[in-house]
Amino acid sequence: MNTKEESPIKRKHTWFKLLAKGMGAVAVAILLFLVIVFIVNGVCNQLEQRKIETYGQLVPVDGKHMNVLIEGQGKETIVLLPGYGTAAPALDFKPLIEELSPNYKVIVIEPFGYGLSDGTEKERTTENITHEIHEALQRLNIDRYILMGHSIAGIYGLDYVNTYRSEVSAFVGIDSSVPQQEGMDTEFPIRTFKFLRASGLARLVVKLSPDPYVNTTFDEQTKKQMNMLLLKNMNNSTLLNEMEHFYTNFTSAQKETFPTTLPVLLFVGLKDTSVKDWVPLHEEQAKQSHDGKVITLDASHYIHHTKSKDMVQQLTLFMDNLKLHP
Repeated sequence: MNTKEESPIKRKHTWFKLLAKGMGAVAVAILLFLVIVFIVNGVCNQLEQRKIETYGQLVPVDGKHMNVLIEGQGKETIVLLPGYGTAAPALDFKPLIEELSPNYKVIVIEPFGYGLSDGTEKERTTENITHEIHEALQRLNIDRYILMGHSIAGIYGLDYVNTYRSEVSAFVGIDSSVPQQEGMDTEFPIRTFKFLRASGLARLVVKLSPDPYVNTTFDEQTKKQMNMLLLKNMNNSTLLNEMEHFYTNFTSAQKETFPTTLPVLLFVGLKDTSVKDWVPLHEEQAKQSHDGKVITLDASHYIHHTKSKDMVQQLTLFMDNLKLHP
C-alpha cells in the first residue's frame, strides 16, 4: 500500500534529478566551450600580433600616435577619412588609393582606435575627433586639401569643413552619413560588445560571418591583414566610446550645414537600402552648396571597394569643371 502511494513521488524525484544532471552537464559544456574560446582567442591574438605588417607612419597627436599613410605625388592633396569601425582604413581604401595616387597626393588618416593608431581615453565627440585629425595634418604641414570621407566621416566632415574652412577646397562623401538619417537614437548593447571582445566570442562571430570582400579586387595578403586588424580592433574601448556618442554627435550635426561656397560631391550607393530616403537626404544636403552634386552608383555602402575607378573619373570631372567655371 505504502509502496504504491510513494512511487509517483519517487518517479517525480527521479525526473528532477535527471533534469538537474542534464542542466548541470549543459552548464559545464557551455563553461568549457567559453574557456576554450577564451584560450584560443588569446593564443591567436598573440600569434597575429607578430604577423601584422606595419604601413604608413606614426604622427604624434595629443600625446599619442596616429597612423597616417601617404601615397602619390600630385599637386592636389586628398585626405581620406574612414567609416565607423573600419579595421584598417589605409588598407580598406587601397582600391581608391590606387586610382587617386597617379594624379593626387593621398593622405589616409587612421583615427585613434583604428588601424595601427593608438587608442585614447578622450571622449569621442565630434569636436575631439576633428581636432585630432587636424592636428595630424598640421604635423605633416598639410594646409590645403580635398576632404573625402566614408560613412560617419560625413558627420565629422561637416563639422571639420566649418571649423577649418580656409584649408578645405572641397568635400567628397563616400556614401557618407547625413545628420537627419533615422536610427541614430538606438541604444546600442555596449556591454554585450565588451563581453564579446573579452570572451573571444567576437572572433568566432567573425569566423562564421560571410566574406565581406567577395567580388572585390583585394589580394589575399591584404585581406588577411585586414582580417587580423579587425580582430585586433573590433569593439575596443575607443570604438565603443565613439558608438556611445553616436546620438549626440548626429544631433549636434543637425545644427550645421555645408558652407555655400564649399564645393560638395556626394557619391551614394544605390544598394545601400538600410536607411529610409537615403538618396533624397543626400540631394537635400548637396543643395546647401552652390556647387553641390550627388552621383549615384550601383554599389553597396563600401562604394570604394568596387567603384573606385568610376568615383575618381567623376571626381576629376567635377574638380575640372570648377576650375573652368570658378
